[in-house]
Amino acid sequence: MKLLAIILAAVINPGNAFLEPLQPRDSILVGDQLRYGFQLTDVAEGTPLLLPEFQPEKDAPLEILTEWQLDSVRVSKRKETPVRYTIKGSVVITAFMGGTYELPDIPVLLDRDTLVFKAPEPMLVTELPVDMESFQPHDIKPQVKFPYTLKELFPWIYGIAMGGMLIAALILWLVTRKKKAEEEAANAEPAHVRALRKLDKFRGDKYWKPDQQKTFYSGVTDTLREYIAARYGVGAMEMTTAEIFEGMKGTDVPEDLYQQMKELFERADFVKFAKYTATDEENAQVLPQAVHFVTATYQTEIEEEAKDVL
Repeated sequence: MKLLAIILAAVINPGNAFLEPLQPRDSILVGDQLRYGFQLTDVAEGTPLLLPEFQPEKDAPLEILTEWQLDSVRVSKRKETPVRYTIKGSVVITAFMGGTYELPDIPVLLDRDTLVFKAPEPMLVTELPVDMESFQPHDIKPQVKFPYTLKELFPWIYGIAMGGMLIAALILWLVTRKKKAEEEAANAEPAHVRALRKLDKFRGDKYWKPDQQKTFYSGVTDTLREYIAARYGVGAMEMTTAEIFEGMKGTDVPEDLYQQMKELFERADFVKFAKYTATDEENAQVLPQAVHFVTATYQTEIEEEAKDVL
């Protein structure tokens, strides 16, 4: 280790420099860090202070880890006199090889005097003894894995939740759009076509069983309600049976067909609300009567339109 000395006329020996390990130990081991420096007392505020520059030799086992660090250990104030300080200055050194090291003296320029702090006893750095007979090499330990905390997982949970909500919203939008498109396409069809297509789903006797009759009569009458609303402008979807047929009075529906449909709706009400079980003969008449009502009234509409054209 080279030391740039400070050469002045007045050289004063204020005592020894100090050497203290950062982590107190009984001995100094390879790689331990130590603080090497000096302490000045009763330094007046504003006094010039110049510190030496340590330059490590190339490939030297003793290394300097920090620049000079100055700390004010104590401050004293008196009336009508400058503030005076006790200053502690040091650098951090270490050695990566065992051995005995002679430390350089520390010259400090204070005002016009050079204070030379004498180095302490040689620094003895020891190495950990290794018993080669009992020593067994071990593999490198794997990285320690700590459990994730809620704070670390929260961004992922939030991102997944937001992504799920966006996907659900997209799916809902697509389903709604498809349903709306289907409804628009269905509404574009003539009322009688829609009615006949829906009635065709109830062909056969699979809905005639007692536990299926409610579904059967509800499906047929709901289809006829939609047709009546579209054909005659009667709000049949929100009306009772009595209100529907009261609203259909004065229309072009023949009297016998009118009574036939009224009986069909009344029987459906009994099945849906009074737990009535219709006979197979009654069930067999439902679909033909409903189809006949749609086709007969549709034919009447065509004839009325033809008369208007003529």
